[in-house]
Amino acid sequence: MLDFLFSGWGAFWMTLFMLVPFAAVFYYILRRKSIVDPTPESTARAKISGVEVGWLALVLMVFAGVNLASLKYMPTLRTAHAAMRTDIQSVDLTATSWSYDISSRELQAGKPVRFSGRSNDTMHGFAVYHPDGRILFTMMLMPGLKDPTSLIHTFEEPGTYKVRCLEYCGVAHHTMRDELVVVASEGSAKLAKGDTP
Repeated sequence: MLDFLFSGWGAFWMTLFMLVPFAAVFYYILRRKSIVDPTPESTARAKISGVEVGWLALVLMVFAGVNLASLKYMPTLRTAHAAMRTDIQSVDLTATSWSYDISSRELQAGKPVRFSGRSNDTMHGFAVYHPDGRILFTMMLMPGLKDPTSLIHTFEEPGTYKVRCLEYCGVAHHTMRDELVVVASEGSAKLAKGDTP
């Protein structure tokens, strides 16, 4: 459920969840005070203040809850958590107009991969797409940095993952593409065959 909530459509529905009640109350008040009863409001100020405080408390609780639940989806926290594992695969990559030099294009599913990237000439992006078209993560590769840009990601499913540059880097920017092939790890392949790991 939470995975959906932090996807593009999940964010869209959460925005509607927050905005539709506000818009409905706004429309009700606007219609009531402009058409039904345009006389000055007779509701006690204390009652209006109570409704305002309740609405603000609800909004703050939902906002805090969504943000706390989203912490595990932050790339920096995922990277820190994955960095504690000992079976990290390392991939070094260098971006040059208009191609990538990638040290390994075949990776194992279920094992974290540390991507360390540099740019030789101008600003480049390194965006990895799931086989179904969803963007999984992106890295910005800037020239002249002492240390490489680094990110750890774990591919859960085998397949062919597209790589594209998402930073405009010149006239052939649209041709800057590559692929990563994720294969089932030995342990998961044995389990799929019914063998014991």
